[in-house]
Amino acid sequence: MEQDLKENILGALEQVIDPELGIDIVNLGLVYDVDMDESGHTKITMTLTSMGCPLAGVIVDQVKAALADIPEVKDAEVDIVWNPPWSRDKMSRYAKIALGIQ
Repeated sequence: MEQDLKENILGALEQVIDPELGIDIVNLGLVYDVDMDESGHTKITMTLTSMGCPLAGVIVDQVKAALADIPEVKDAEVDIVWNPPWSRDKMSRYAKIALGIQ
């Protein structure tokens, strides 16, 4: 996948806000990988801040909706993984500042 397209996809995913923390999933470090095959099937590998997240379905739906506006993305799959586990270390500097974490 071209770097410009990957950045475009990540930019779209920055519109998906974690409802509990109020920060987007990219800056929280929840998105681990973005992959697209030659037919436009796009797979987002991501995690959640906790295994029992009651809003997992909402976040997955929002990810798919965010990607729907990108012409190259023909369909999207969201793969929720738990390894490696998410930690605050995966957060961007922006997210840490917004949440008051040092």
